[in-house]
Amino acid sequence: MTQHTVRIWDLPTRLFHWALAACVVGLVITAKVGGNAMEWHFRLGYGVLALLVFRLAWGMVGGRWSRFSSFLLSPARLVRYLRGNAPAEENAGHSPLGALAVVGMLAVLLAQVGTGLLSDDEIAFSGPLTRFVSNAVVGQATGYHKEVGQYLVLGLVGLHLAAILFYVLVRRQRLVRSMLHGDKVLLVPTVPSRDNLAARALALVVLSLSAGLAWWVASLGASPGF
Repeated sequence: MTQHTVRIWDLPTRLFHWALAACVVGLVITAKVGGNAMEWHFRLGYGVLALLVFRLAWGMVGGRWSRFSSFLLSPARLVRYLRGNAPAEENAGHSPLGALAVVGMLAVLLAQVGTGLLSDDEIAFSGPLTRFVSNAVVGQATGYHKEVGQYLVLGLVGLHLAAILFYVLVRRQRLVRSMLHGDKVLLVPTVPSRDNLAARALALVVLSLSAGLAWWVASLGASPGF
């Protein structure tokens, strides 16, 4: 049976994935340590904000299989997948369950970062957007960020790792390897993701703009001498 090696995950998507994973781990650690580590918690939070903005933009202009249009979920597609009747080319990128996981993770992380920007620990650290909203909103955001959001993030991360183990051990799919080198071995040919120099230059521009936005948000809470 002929096999086809296809570039599914472009380099910007792969770098985003691993950078986000590292930042989330750092956020969890710094939150648990507290104290002066909260300075790094904020910095990592701004980093995640930049990464999320980048991913939302890259989901519209990135490689073929990184675009949201490639894994828009329909009930029919989900049923085909669960019954094992989905055509191979349909799931070359994210499977329907994988698509749900991506959307869920992005949504939960956006909520966590957003509430972090509005949080105040009433000791030494407050988000840059707290001065634009009422104390009641700050209290609600802080409560969600500390009591709800962090556990949603941890829960989704746990499910993500469990799903990877299932696919690797049960379905014998090398998901981790494909997110390292970008290629998948498929039984049918399919359109690869664009991953040339021009695409990577575009990604760098998008990331720079995303980082600029995160820096601007951070500066909103700075003193006049910032």
